[in-house]
Amino acid sequence: MITKNKAIFLDRDGVLNEEMGDYVWKPEEFHICPGVPASLARLKAAGYYLIVVTNQAGIAKKLYTAADVLACHAKLQDACGHVLDALYFSDAHPSVSESILRKPDSGMFEKAVARFNLDVSQCWIVGDRYRDMEAGAKVGVRGIMVGESEASEFTPRVADLQAATVIILGV
Repeated sequence: MITKNKAIFLDRDGVLNEEMGDYVWKPEEFHICPGVPASLARLKAAGYYLIVVTNQAGIAKKLYTAADVLACHAKLQDACGHVLDALYFSDAHPSVSESILRKPDSGMFEKAVARFNLDVSQCWIVGDRYRDMEAGAKVGVRGIMVGESEASEFTPRVADLQAATVIILGV
């Protein structure tokens, strides 16, 4: 029998870095949320793959490039000890182009499930929007919504990644 793996899917803006109300694409304006490096280290130590899944519509709108997204990801990796296993991003926006990668669709999740041989029943999505929860649910991944950036009755809902980590690890 082949052992399947477990993962934490992480939305980026509003979960890993501060949501600025506009597009975050300049590394100098990319501020990592408090507690993120320690939370990621705890999840990694518990055996989870750490996979970023983020919509980056600013690329479709020609506000910034994929290279800008990668530069912010490099800053995040440097601050967190390079514990993130993958970055998936959708460069589409319905006003310009459609994509099954863009949340609430599940393309980014499906790619990671195949690549990392994941058991979706052992995975979580931590996001700040209902579309993050919808995308995870489409492949059977449980969700934890963080922050107050969007009105939703989704539960569980906690303040931040640190609180989500407590739920996931049960400690």
